[in-house]
Parts: sequence; C-alpha cells; structure tokens
Amino acid sequence: MKERGLFFLRDLTVVVDTSAVLSGKPLCLDCKKMVTTPGVSEEIQPGGGAYRSFQFLLEKGLVLISPSRESVKRVERAAEETGEQMRLSRVDKEVLALAYELSKKNRDRVVILTDDYSIQNLAVFLNIGYLNVSQEKIKKKFKWVYLCSGCGKKFEKHVKNCPICGAEIKTIVSSSEDVKK
Repeated sequence: MKERGLFFLRDLTVVVDTSAVLSGKPLCLDCKKMVTTPGVSEEIQPGGGAYRSFQFLLEKGLVLISPSRESVKRVERAAEETGEQMRLSRVDKEVLALAYELSKKNRDRVVILTDDYSIQNLAVFLNIGYLNVSQEKIKKKFKWVYLCSGCGKKFEKHVKNCPICGAEIKTIVSSSEDVKK
C-alpha cells in the first residue's frame, strides 16, 4: 500500500475486512478512523501472524462496531438484487453494512479495505468506496443469476436444485459493466 501513496487515508474512515488482515500486508495506521465488525474478530483465529496483526490494530485504535439491523437488511436486499447473496458471508454483509451506515449517517468519507471481489462488487452497487490490499481491484461489476444445468431455467434467487427438473443450479453472470475508476 505504501508505494501507492495512500496519504489521503488521513481523511477517511476505513472499514477493515478480514481479507485485509489475512493479507499479511501492513495496514495504514494514519487514517482518520479505523473500524471493523465483531464478526471480523471472530474470523481471526488465535495464534499466528494474522492474529498478532489484528491485536496490533486493536492496540493502535481499531474500533469494533456492530452495524444496525436496518443497514444489514439494506445490504441483504442489494445482495439479492445483484445475485451476491450466496457469495457473501454473514461477516461480509456486516462489513458492507457498517461502511454503508457510516457513509450515510456521518457523511464521512468511508472506504472498505478488502481484497474480496464480492464485497467490492456490492460496494460499487451501494456506492461505497473500497481499496484493495494485495490483489487487483475488480475491473467489472457483475450481476449474477442462477441457471439450471438441466433444463436451462433462470432464477433470480438462489435455489439448491431446480424445482422443475431437479438438476443442480449454477451461478452465471447476467450482466457486467466496467467499474469507473
């Protein structure tokens, strides 16, 4: 992150995702405020480098905040609209909900620090900024639908097996659009 000159983080509230901690990369401690959800702390297993990095971030001011139920519901609706609901974990949705809530509530400049492509995809949809840590950012945003591998019926919502023929359902891209930089 250092070589990209992220000095502008001093003006931002940064929401830290689990992938940012697990990356092993040093995270910026110069931001205005660094927050995450209690769920992220649950995903960091005691022992090892990621745990020590997370403990260091807590000592340096990382704050654990739970998003409101309303913000989580907004993210869940957006995940359904984009077909991301099965690609995002509960913690992923909480991270997105916290960033959404902080950006609306405080009118803060908020970004999510993540390498998770599904989080980045939904962040674009919700108009939330994000920064990558060690992997490239997404270049396209996707909308996903579900397709029966047997009869070819499309579903907007995830089902495990096709109610018509019983075959397995696969996730496919319904539409894509370049992400504006």
